[in-house]
Amino acid sequence: MIAQQLADWNAELRSKSPLEITRWAIAHAGGRAVVSTNFRPYEAMILHLCVQAQPDIPVLWVDHGYNRPATYKHAEQLRSLLKLNLKAYLPRISAAHRDAVWGSVPDVDDEARLKQFSALMKLEPFQRGMKELAPKVWITALRQVQNSSRAELDIVSADPNFGALKVSPVFYLSDADMEAYLQEHALPNEWDYFDPAKADDKRECGLHAAWGGKFVARPGIEGEAAVLI
Repeated sequence: MIAQQLADWNAELRSKSPLEITRWAIAHAGGRAVVSTNFRPYEAMILHLCVQAQPDIPVLWVDHGYNRPATYKHAEQLRSLLKLNLKAYLPRISAAHRDAVWGSVPDVDDEARLKQFSALMKLEPFQRGMKELAPKVWITALRQVQNSSRAELDIVSADPNFGALKVSPVFYLSDADMEAYLQEHALPNEWDYFDPAKADDKRECGLHAAWGGKFVARPGIEGEAAVLI
């Protein structure tokens, strides 16, 4: 995919509404679109946009086993409310098994163990899901304001890790914009969310970062700690 084509698409879409961008993404997918979610705050918006454009769109969710009870309840609430075609992928090793072998969830200062955790509990099941669903277009809730690495992206980008066209309809929205949408459409939110693969919101878990592509290229041995090359 050439850079000029991406630039043209982004210039075209920058003035469009999130719903118009979502419809554009699904039209370009030729029946092979997916939306990913982790049921974090404001995630109801991207799911609501997608089911308006394609009610049966596959919703790829990696349930790494470390979500808090409120997040699981929120996931079930949205599944029922929006009639989600939810495709849940779990790691090949349980949270209890991982903790027994490798210890508790790493803290934010232990980058090597965080990457190992992410590769084993998040990247491997996500890669499996992407292979099985084989999307041409991957719709995400990435936003420019979330962290510095995402600020360098745009609405449409070529994803080198999973080989799909990545489209982020809410890329330029603020928290206030997202909150207003949820209120307008009477959608629930969830504030108890925590992603142990990130440890904090300024860090990437690997799905949208170059280092995650190293794991995708060489996923390691099933049931063992993944090796990042």
